[in-house]
Amino acid sequence: MVTVTKKYQVTIPKEVREALGIRVGDEVVFVKTKEGYVIKCLEDFVKEMADLAKDIDETIEETREGLSKIFREVHE
Repeated sequence: MVTVTKKYQVTIPKEVREALGIRVGDEVVFVKTKEGYVIKCLEDFVKEMADLAKDIDETIEETREGLSKIFREVHE
C-alpha cells in the first residue's frame, strides 16, 4: 500500500519497481484498461504501440480495397 502526498505523489514500492524494471529517471505511463490502470515504463509502452502499428499501412490499404470492392458491387 502507498500513500498519496498532498502533491498527489506516490512512492512506487521496491518490489513493483524491480518487477517493472523502473530505475531512477525513468518515465512511466498510466494506461487505462478495462480492469483499471496499469503502470508501464514509457520505453516499453512506446515499443508496444510501435509493434501494434507496424502493419497499419497494410491494414488501411486492405480496408480501402475492401470498401472499394463493396462500393463497386453496390453500384453495378
